[in-house]
Amino acid sequence: MNKQSEQAVYDRQGFGKNLELAPPAGLLIVDFINGFADPEVFGGGNIRPAVEKTGKLLALARKRGWLVSYTRVVYAGDGSDANVFTDKVPGCLDFTETSELSQVVPELPPEPGDLIIRKQFPSAFFGTHLASALAMKGIRTLFITGATTSGCVRASAVDAMCHGFKPVIVEDCVGDRSVQQHEANLFDLKMKYTEVMRLEEVEALTSL
Repeated sequence: MNKQSEQAVYDRQGFGKNLELAPPAGLLIVDFINGFADPEVFGGGNIRPAVEKTGKLLALARKRGWLVSYTRVVYAGDGSDANVFTDKVPGCLDFTETSELSQVVPELPPEPGDLIIRKQFPSAFFGTHLASALAMKGIRTLFITGATTSGCVRASAVDAMCHGFKPVIVEDCVGDRSVQQHEANLFDLKMKYTEVMRLEEVEALTSL
């Protein structure tokens, strides 16, 4: 089945309706940390270009006064919080609080007042206080960037929807070490869980 035929199935079954976006808006930057930007560690694919594009989106968010949140992968130095995820990807345990691998990339520096979430699982929401922090600020629309599209971005976007936020994945501001998985997951997310927009479309949203 070709892409056109697949799209026709989703259209016929009523998938892919647009979300009605509403302020206040927030920006969630998922795991744009040094280890995920480095192709010799967990990077590769189109992650580096997505970091560069996110710099423009971050500037827009600050101009518009959006709440900015970051996630970092951070494990205890003694491995005491190892879990099933680290059984699958043991290298995650190298991402400790002081490791250079777990630090936010220098192109996207946090500022005072930003929310920094440390996580040990794919979703930015699982086992963290992100949902309550966003709710306290009244956030309704959550723009999502980061890495990887098929992993932590996807998990965070689905959980954002489950918590009642309207997630918008910014297509050219998310990346994956597998471009094929990047594209497949963007299609699936758009059909079932999120909006997917390019940066220029976000810039044109004057109501947010």
